[in-house]
Amino acid sequence: MLDLAPASRPSSPQPVIGLALGSGAARGWAHLGVLRALAADGVVPGVICGCSIGAFVGAAAAGGDLDKLQRRAEALKWQDVVSLLDVSLRSGLIKGEKLIQFFTRNFAERDFSELPTRFACVATELSTGREVWLHSGSVSTAVRASIALPGLMTPVVREGRLLVDGGLVNPVPVSLCRAMGADLVIAVDLGSDMVGRAWKHSSAVPVPAEETEASWGGRLMARLGLGNGGHADPVPGDALPSLVSVLSSSINIMQVRIARSRLAGEPADVLISPRVGQLGLMDYHRAAEAIAEGEAAVARIRPLLRYALGRADDSDA
Repeated sequence: MLDLAPASRPSSPQPVIGLALGSGAARGWAHLGVLRALAADGVVPGVICGCSIGAFVGAAAAGGDLDKLQRRAEALKWQDVVSLLDVSLRSGLIKGEKLIQFFTRNFAERDFSELPTRFACVATELSTGREVWLHSGSVSTAVRASIALPGLMTPVVREGRLLVDGGLVNPVPVSLCRAMGADLVIAVDLGSDMVGRAWKHSSAVPVPAEETEASWGGRLMARLGLGNGGHADPVPGDALPSLVSVLSSSINIMQVRIARSRLAGEPADVLISPRVGQLGLMDYHRAAEAIAEGEAAVARIRPLLRYALGRADDSDA
């Protein structure tokens, strides 16, 4: 696709570790927990690649701003999330400018070449459906393109191409990590329980009344000026899910199927799968829950991780 110079090789025989951080909207805060747990295990990536929310978190990690992002994520309330929604009914419900302002305001705006750790992200060219690898120029512009979920966020024009969310073509960018010179790829897939089980989780996991999907969906739809606040008309003996639920579940199904297909053909050396199906598309205010599950996911996979890294003899203590 693009001519990517491989990551610089260390003088020691240690392999270059690549992290492929997958898409998943608000579930992507689990990446913060994964990265924190990996760092505690002494895993130092030479390459970080991300898609959608994985690009957002990956850019902060590559720039050394991960702790700052985690503090901001954990402090978010649903009111803060709503305040980041700049309504647009042209090419998407959200312009995305406030979200990127949040990124650039809290994390230094940089060129890719200025990042301490090599970073790239994935987007999709809307006119052709081609996968686009972004690894030069403005980091924030590239991240904005990678998170431009069709229908929800407006596309981004970059170098004459109209770009949208990379999750349409490569939700967990293992291939990009390898193209950038990673010898061993650790991938984080946020879709392991996003289809089917999420419906059960929504009724099984207690959530404060003011933060339930119905009230959150209502506030979101009201903020966007869409009709009855996201609640469907009741059906005798049953009730249809909200507009937000239908939209988010449809996106989940699409991205899970694409991710499974890509991972089958381009498997990672280690696959980490946080169980975050209980989190909704826009539940960015539930970061603490997602981060904790990211750490737990690393704990579950730790024996395989140590084996892949050649540390099989290490103690689990």
